[in-house]
Amino acid sequence: MPDSDGSRISYGDAGVDLRAAEDLTGRLKALVASTRTADADGEFGSFGGRFRLPAATELVASADGVGTKVLVAAMAGVHDTVGEDLVNHCVNDILAEGAEPLFFLDYYACGELEPDVAEAVVAGVARGCRINGCALIGGETAEMPGIYEPGHYDLAGFIVGRRAWEVPGKRGVTAGARLLGLPSSGLHTNGYSLARKVLFDRMGLAPDDPFPGELDARVADVLLKVHRSYLAPLRPALAAGAVRALAHITGGGIPGNLLRVLPEGLEAVVDTTAWTVPNEFRVLADGAGLEGRELYEAFNMGVGLIVVVAPDRLAEVKDTVAASGLATIDCGYVRTGGEGVQLDGV
Repeated sequence: MPDSDGSRISYGDAGVDLRAAEDLTGRLKALVASTRTADADGEFGSFGGRFRLPAATELVASADGVGTKVLVAAMAGVHDTVGEDLVNHCVNDILAEGAEPLFFLDYYACGELEPDVAEAVVAGVARGCRINGCALIGGETAEMPGIYEPGHYDLAGFIVGRRAWEVPGKRGVTAGARLLGLPSSGLHTNGYSLARKVLFDRMGLAPDDPFPGELDARVADVLLKVHRSYLAPLRPALAAGAVRALAHITGGGIPGNLLRVLPEGLEAVVDTTAWTVPNEFRVLADGAGLEGRELYEAFNMGVGLIVVVAPDRLAEVKDTVAASGLATIDCGYVRTGGEGVQLDGV
């Protein structure tokens, strides 16, 4: 139907490129196929992804995003890492419930579809799925001019896993339990709004500038380090039933996430002197003028996951994690006589 001035308005005139979307669909087919597992059932491009479950399977599901880390990716022109971040973040979340991943779906929303960018993002998602042994069985690409500015996009992920191991969580945490920290690989996917304000606005750095205190790393290299997956390092300890609870250190930092696995009447004491805080967090602390507990609530400060272990299983868990090549940090204990999370050394 013609517009009021007599001209014809197409979907493309409204900012949505159907041909680009069709081209992207074809380009993603091989990426999706590369994640296929024996139980993934269905055809690429259908209206829903299918997955075959064995009997008596308890499912665990989670949804998350990577926050404003996507803005750093856009500034740096590096788009193949945030997808892997997304998968690993979701894998760690369901790992805390004793689940291993089965399948994944992604949601990519943008103002103007750039097939090369979208393909790079999904390539990262597919890589994360392959590494963690889950199938990418579907997703959505939404082009929404007016909601997102050209060059900007958002990313979300949806994971479903099966409960494979008994991780009691709050029910299994008692006084005397030990806290074992596993190192992060950087900021992971939290604290980027503050990090961007400090590094780009206050300190005046650009993505290609050298990161302060780093000999051979750019700002973009440090900020875009991939969120670590803890599935492989913890699998043996989980299979042995040695883990009482897991706290994935995301938004809210160590205090906010460790609190989620503490029963009433117990307090976790975290020794922050047990590890050396990585350089990027020290730079952000100085740049923001922050200190003490506020830092540990904004960032993971170098610890991406905390494992709660009974004292008699501590050495076993440390040994099995070390066999994967990942270091461990004896970082505290649980006690009676208080509630919440105490940070010693800050």
